Amino acid sequence: MAIAESGRFGGTCVNVGCIPKKLFSYAAHFREDFEVAAAYGWTLGEARFDWKTLLANKDREIARLNGVYERLLSLAGVDIVRSRATVTGPHEVDVEGKRFTARHILVAVGSWPVVPDIPGKEHAITSNEAFVLERLPRRALVVGGGYIALEFASIFNGLGVQTTLSYRGRRLLRGFDGEVGERVAEELKAKGMALHFGAEPAAIVKRADGTLEVAFADGTHQETDLVLFATGRRPNTAGLGLEGAGVKLAPDGAVLVDAYSRSSVPSIHAIGDVTNRINLTPVATAEAMWLARTLFRNDPVAVDHEYVPTAVFSNPNVATVGLGEEAARERYGAIEIYKTSFRALKLTLTDKTERTFIKLVVDAASQRVLGAHMIGPDAGEAIQGVAIAVKMGATKAQFDATIGIHPTVAEEFVTLREKASG
Repeated sequence: MAIAESGRFGGTCVNVGCIPKKLFSYAAHFREDFEVAAAYGWTLGEARFDWKTLLANKDREIARLNGVYERLLSLAGVDIVRSRATVTGPHEVDVEGKRFTARHILVAVGSWPVVPDIPGKEHAITSNEAFVLERLPRRALVVGGGYIALEFASIFNGLGVQTTLSYRGRRLLRGFDGEVGERVAEELKAKGMALHFGAEPAAIVKRADGTLEVAFADGTHQETDLVLFATGRRPNTAGLGLEGAGVKLAPDGAVLVDAYSRSSVPSIHAIGDVTNRINLTPVATAEAMWLARTLFRNDPVAVDHEYVPTAVFSNPNVATVGLGEEAARERYGAIEIYKTSFRALKLTLTDKTERTFIKLVVDAASQRVLGAHMIGPDAGEAIQGVAIAVKMGATKAQFDATIGIHPTVAEEFVTLREKASG
């Protein structure tokens, strides 16, 4: 068994994704934590932030993880080929002129950020470059309305950067419950972030002093010091030789696969972001485990993308599992909605107005909980446990029969009694 890798081990998640992003998110939250601490009797000196310290510590941790992954592969007996491979046939790949053959070929090359083709696009960055900025800008414009956009806008805002989030749509987090997208926008604005909806950059001009002027399609202009595009990612299949080997690709370059992650060439499989199914690290890991069982244990296991929990590590956090209200109405018709919004206990000694939001979507006929949604601190931690119940098909009555842990935010998931709508 062999693996061809031209970069650092760990993929997007470890190097320019989940891990460094979450570390940056922690850093950005401390400013508010210091403010809350004062209400609890703590006296702190003037808080100062050093970007280079964060970068150096982040780099050290990522290098450690790179080593961990490489050691795991070596200990498992995997031959490591330090280069990018191209597929030359159903059972053959080429690495810098050297030919390798295998019974099975797995494509797991991930995806790459997309920058819109507009004049001046070379002056913008993506999330990849955000992890290695030499210095923090005074002003930043983040373009997009999904996970990455909200997370980096929150990071910049939390670190004291004057931040604007622009999005061509009218509601953040397309594909999530609609109310969640609307409420998180309100919270972001309350934390000092500027939001510009219906705004799509049409051109970027760099002035002599380094300032960037962004012209939007709606006729407005904005001056900033940094533009970060978080406007989607494209499967990283260019130049991989897949089409020549007979593998069918989607228009965006994604490898088309069946329920067992098999491409149009039976010996070639693909998992993760390169298939553009659900682009989350734990999903790619699960797809790999299912594929291993299918290929090597004579135990065919189809991928299971139902009720996948996910979190957006913005400030505040957003987490969800299952269907949003709109999707549930479309699929099931009659549904029941239970929800609550409140000021968390931790903030009651402060003047902060941030509100936690919790929502359950229930099938009216079977009473099965179809979706659970949360906006608030550590939302991902709470939803992970709730996701087990939703995945198992728990009913609203079973949620109600579960005793809550008091006082916690998560107990609200089992204390919701009054229907908000039907």
